[in-house]
Amino acid sequence: MKKKIAFICIHNSCRSQIAETLGKHLCGDKFDFYSAGTETKPHINQDAVRLMKQLYGIDMKKTQYSKTYDKISKPDIAISMGCDIGCPLIGREFDDNWGLPDPTGKSDEAFVEVIKQIESNIKVLVDAEKVDCLLSCGCINNE
Repeated sequence: MKKKIAFICIHNSCRSQIAETLGKHLCGDKFDFYSAGTETKPHINQDAVRLMKQLYGIDMKKTQYSKTYDKISKPDIAISMGCDIGCPLIGREFDDNWGLPDPTGKSDEAFVEVIKQIESNIKVLVDAEKVDCLLSCGCINNE
């Protein structure tokens, strides 16, 4: 069974949506990725949609929508995208806080910087989870 990883923001309209999309794009065959918020927006951040299409060829308009935490599967790992606008309460502790600034209303360069940091963080997270899995099954030795 694949581990469920959820990316959480207040509005589920920008950083968490980018993370869900990139997670699915990079390694959706090994993990289930979700995003959610404690509130919703009528649509995903249009700069995020445009830049994800430009950078990765992914059309978030076709796959993503804003949803609240109670509408996703219970995650094994919950990641806060950053508390610069206040951490949402989800009924459990976060496993990590990536502390990413909200690029909404900022330049494309600021957006790309956040997107690339999300991509890097996902790769580190997934690599760490693979090592934990291999250690727990005895496939590798931690000496």
